[in-house]
Amino acid sequence: MAGSNPTPSADGLEFDGIRRAFGRLRVLGGVSGRVEAGEVLAVTGHNGSGKSTLLKCLAGLLAPDAGSIRCREDGRELTAVERRRRIGFLSPDLAFYEELTVAENLEFFCRLRTLPRERGEEWRQRVDLPADRRSGALSSGMRQRLRWAFALLHRPRLLLLDEPLEHFDAAGASLAGELLAEHLAGGGLAVVANPSRLELPGVTSRLDLGR
Repeated sequence: MAGSNPTPSADGLEFDGIRRAFGRLRVLGGVSGRVEAGEVLAVTGHNGSGKSTLLKCLAGLLAPDAGSIRCREDGRELTAVERRRRIGFLSPDLAFYEELTVAENLEFFCRLRTLPRERGEEWRQRVDLPADRRSGALSSGMRQRLRWAFALLHRPRLLLLDEPLEHFDAAGASLAGELLAEHLAGGGLAVVANPSRLELPGVTSRLDLGR
């Protein structure tokens, strides 16, 4: 996986030679990988190894200093703008409007993505959250369920998951596994970053950033 530079022939995500530094601190020193429909690439490494930075580069939230990122969907390579709009991104940094309820937060994000209001209710029920609970009053595990709902709200083909099991108990981890399995069964793909080896379905390859 790492270091390869295959010619894209199927729908999926490919990145090659990704480098990123913050001032004099080099975080990513030329990282490469590929994942296709129905597959999961697990990115591992110690804290500070660059896992979150890599996902943010793939999501278009950070610009890499060097390297290329290509995403193909329905046989066509997406532009950077299209990639940002179509991905599903889960991150511990994702914040909610704490004064709004779970239902109101989901409705707001549906409006941002021009999705029907019913989509938010569908996902609220799927992740089993109370509609009228303010997000500021949610437990850490419930907040993580809401992050999963946000990531999947628009039915993306590509999921980028940063520590997707954080704060989950056994029931939450089981739900995450179910959601990821459904995503893959529908032709989706995912890049998952976590400090340790993940017990999630569909992991077909691993990329260890070391450190």
